[in-house]
Amino acid sequence: MKRIYGIIGNPLAQSMSGRYFNAKFANEGIDAEHLNFELQDIGDLMELIAEEPHLSGLNVTIPYKQLVIPYLTALDAEASEVGAVNVISFERDDSGNLRLIGHNTDAVGFRRSITPLLTPERNKALILGTGGASKAVAATFRTLGVDYTFVSRTPEAGMLGYPDLTPEVMDEYKVIVNTTPLGMFPDVESAPDIPYSLLTPQHLCFDLVYNPEMTSFLLKSKAAGAEVKNGKEMFLLQAEATWHVWNESN
Repeated sequence: MKRIYGIIGNPLAQSMSGRYFNAKFANEGIDAEHLNFELQDIGDLMELIAEEPHLSGLNVTIPYKQLVIPYLTALDAEASEVGAVNVISFERDDSGNLRLIGHNTDAVGFRRSITPLLTPERNKALILGTGGASKAVAATFRTLGVDYTFVSRTPEAGMLGYPDLTPEVMDEYKVIVNTTPLGMFPDVESAPDIPYSLLTPQHLCFDLVYNPEMTSFLLKSKAAGAEVKNGKEMFLLQAEATWHVWNESN
């Protein structure tokens, strides 16, 4: 019986998950398929599960990484620490009762991707955005001992707004991570409103977006002399971790 996996989010045009996992299923000779489930509201999740009785696991992307948590039976340790979920495993007992377990593989993917680029000078980071992906980035920096500050268009206490990114702030924070969807296909011209002219070769600018591979944020940062990296390696690393989660639970 073919197992069904998928990704929930909105929009999903930029997602590489289906391509990755369907190729993996084919290479491993596994009778399974990965589908896009573009939900208009996270409340549609339970209806989706009812309509897809062979559903065996889900990826979760923007904007549902935090909103999905109330619908889950439990979180694993990583997801609890992060406060966001990007993978759901389905566990069914002999009576057919379903448990939905939330996991976070974004953190391990980000940690493995950014760690080789960190230097003693790159010990403070600005995290652009406050959504679910930003939580995995923050948890990673806590693990690595990197101080961080969130930057938001509507900053709360302890955060910075974009107008607060003064020359002094930009000199102090040598790592800048974009966790917003700005620049993601198809809106490829948009970019976070940071003072790119203040970037230097000592800065590292990391974009979680991987489609396109060079976002406007990365192009502007590179032009200013900063080292840049996109989210493609992070995606592949978290997808590999997701594969293990799903295979351990099935």
